[in-house]
Amino acid sequence: MKNAPHSSELKAGLKEWIGLAVLALPALLVSIDLSVMILALPHISADLSADSAQQLWIIDIYGFMLSGFLITMGSLGDRIGRRKLLMIGGISFAAASLLAAFAPNAWMLIAARALLGIAGATVAPSTLALISNMFRDPKQRSLAIGIWMMCSMGGMALGPVFGGMMLTHFWWGSVFLLAVPIMLILVFTGPVLLPEYRHPDTGQLDLASVLLSLLAILPVIYGLKQIAKYGLQPVPILLVLAGVAFGTVFVARQKRLSNPLLDLRLFASRGFGSALGGMFGITFTGATMLYIGQYLQFVKGLSPLEAGLFMLPGAIASMAGMLLSPLAARFVRPARLIGGGLLISAIGCLFLTQVGIESGLIYLVLGYMLFNLGAAPLPSLSSDLVIGSVSPAKAGSAAAMLQTSGEFAFALGIAVLGSIGTVVYRNQVTSSIPANIPDSSVQISRDSLTGAIETAKSLAAEAGTSLVNGASKAFMSEFHAIASVCGVIMLCIIILVAFQFRHLRRIGENQPDQAERIAET
Repeated sequence: MKNAPHSSELKAGLKEWIGLAVLALPALLVSIDLSVMILALPHISADLSADSAQQLWIIDIYGFMLSGFLITMGSLGDRIGRRKLLMIGGISFAAASLLAAFAPNAWMLIAARALLGIAGATVAPSTLALISNMFRDPKQRSLAIGIWMMCSMGGMALGPVFGGMMLTHFWWGSVFLLAVPIMLILVFTGPVLLPEYRHPDTGQLDLASVLLSLLAILPVIYGLKQIAKYGLQPVPILLVLAGVAFGTVFVARQKRLSNPLLDLRLFASRGFGSALGGMFGITFTGATMLYIGQYLQFVKGLSPLEAGLFMLPGAIASMAGMLLSPLAARFVRPARLIGGGLLISAIGCLFLTQVGIESGLIYLVLGYMLFNLGAAPLPSLSSDLVIGSVSPAKAGSAAAMLQTSGEFAFALGIAVLGSIGTVVYRNQVTSSIPANIPDSSVQISRDSLTGAIETAKSLAAEAGTSLVNGASKAFMSEFHAIASVCGVIMLCIIILVAFQFRHLRRIGENQPDQAERIAET
């Protein structure tokens, strides 16, 4: 066993902190690309004449490819070099962004978004793994990951704001062009500022495991999204079951391999499984942002830019919480800090249940701010616990599993919360739908508020107004139900955190797993 290095030998210098800025920008960009399409889609649909199926693929294909290739890219980075993979991904992301910005038709845009997802899958595991190599001191590593998380999670919230600003002044393709200068900065400065790390004994990439991981992840993600949109239909359910079956085969294969694609021994760490579970729970509630965006645009009638600006305080609260949490954790134990934060989030959910049609913007802004601020400590500190509880040699696999878990949680949250919301909406809106309209219009009106608004455009003024008012009231019931469920989830996670994280000490103190982790290096 090697002697643990002295704390002064672990300290990172100016070069590492500048390198962190280079790593944080791509993380911000990748997360922005996940949410910016929420506002850009109507413009894309009109310009490229995209039908409903193509619109779904334009939105979904990026997340599918991102989640499907995370595990592969995390393991590949350990094998060929994390910096090298990040450079390849950066160049590919910039090229695919140009292709997307100037796509002449919907299918070309779908293909470009797929390439963006694959390239984006190199960013999260590579950057988090490199951070674990660059920042070995626990306090510095925690702050560095907090800054990275601020950009990664903050980008999701900033996406609608950025999209609204760009769409107000430029064409829809402009939302993709920000990637080009950012990725060029990464490519030109990365070799100078970022260290290279390659696991010395990883063996060849197991292609069968790569295929099994895709067959496990993609059907489950796609099936959950389809369930969220159309309810419990046979095909989506079969896809989810097929993904679970392939996942079982994948896990069995990883246990047999000497150099697996995904090292399941990571779960032997006390902090790893608990932190991963907590991260899953908090990401599950991420669908709340989608409902807030719909409320601002379709109930309040705000423009994309105005909607983005009303969501900006929540984005700032999220980013501030991500940045301040590692600093606060030096003085407060993680269990108390995370539990207190989740209680603030639950109060934010209570504020959201008070939002109404005619009034409620103050409740919405305050509720969204409290929701994001209180939720920040858990992902910020959980990411540090996940990366910090394993040796640097396994950081790529750990980061990939963390991000993949988040993708599953977000997709599952949309499916489950969306299904709950749909049931509430349909029960409320039925009485407001005119009796003399076609069955197809009835179905569209029962599916969503946006469908009811579109149907109302073809009706007489009085009937259309009645339908929109009834649908808006039904949507508010749906909105309140989702906020209430999220509040209950927050309270449940508090109990989980109080039990699972009670052994963790303040950042900077030796953790139970820390000596073992350092010894492995």
